[in-house]
Amino acid sequence: MPVTAVAAPGFPRLVAAANALVHGDKGLLAIDESIPTCNKRFARLGIAQTEHNRRAYRQLIVTTPGLGESISGVILCDETIRQHTTHGDAFAAVLINAGIVPGIKVDRGAKPLAAHPGEKVTEGLDGLRERLAEYVTLGARFAKWRAVFTIGETIPSRGCVQANAHALARYAALCQEADLVPIVEPEVLMTGAHTAARCAAVTEDVLREVFSQLHDQGVLAEGMLLKTNMVLPGLTCPHQPTVEEVAQDTICCLRRAVPAAVAGIVFLSGGQSGDLATARLNAINTAGQSPLPWPVGFSYGRAIQQPALSIWDGSDTNVIAAQCAIAIRAKDNQNARRGQYEPTAILAPA
Repeated sequence: MPVTAVAAPGFPRLVAAANALVHGDKGLLAIDESIPTCNKRFARLGIAQTEHNRRAYRQLIVTTPGLGESISGVILCDETIRQHTTHGDAFAAVLINAGIVPGIKVDRGAKPLAAHPGEKVTEGLDGLRERLAEYVTLGARFAKWRAVFTIGETIPSRGCVQANAHALARYAALCQEADLVPIVEPEVLMTGAHTAARCAAVTEDVLREVFSQLHDQGVLAEGMLLKTNMVLPGLTCPHQPTVEEVAQDTICCLRRAVPAAVAGIVFLSGGQSGDLATARLNAINTAGQSPLPWPVGFSYGRAIQQPALSIWDGSDTNVIAAQCAIAIRAKDNQNARRGQYEPTAILAPA
């Protein structure tokens, strides 16, 4: 018998919450880096890798004046959703007061997939129902789970694609059960020398499997967002396409594989520079084709954060300048959703 979508008492709220995350040409800001990843970024700039500095940097971001004008939701990690500002306010509460929806990354990272050399599967399903319930009490209203796929001569394998798609679907079903909007993130990595055509084929295959598994698990398409990669060649591929070519290839792939009922699509920046990720998003929204069936936005981390992190450099005296950089990059991406992006210089303080 066919599987029917979730129709729990929270069904209307899920749909409304998913729509709110992509409303008003706004997008998502990901500050959900793991502690080791955040520490590595600090280390490259000579910033002390301490909990105090991580909290200070995240406080800088969540208290950026006017952030809610361009950002609808902020994805936090477990450490950050439990932290407070120097005035004692929970970060989630600060975001809510700014008109921004707090979210939480709930996966526990990609681990080597047994019997599949060079491939990974994302873990974290054990105990997830209980963790989701706690995150709701801490203020989260949506969640995120990331799976990664490497392109090689013989990979990704069917086993890798199916294992990650199944995990994404089970995660999404648990989120909707907890009245949280799931952001489903299958990422085809840019590592390698593969062509854009190969990326398109792999991305389409991955998305088809993901949505098949989501259907099998009874996930409501209208109550979820897809976070995915653009169709791009590998970083070492000799031919790098124009932003217009990226837009056409990406739109074609998504039209083939993503159900029209999905509440919205937000792109990850992956290995792209901030300016390039924004320019490509702008091209997708000005491609000149018939209207897309879903809102198409952004869920960027480094592409919005990086200038601010360099400007801040661990110093309280640079907070205002760093916040200005955050606000500018967020606004640039909102303009890209409108097809009105024009590059803006972000200068470090003198």
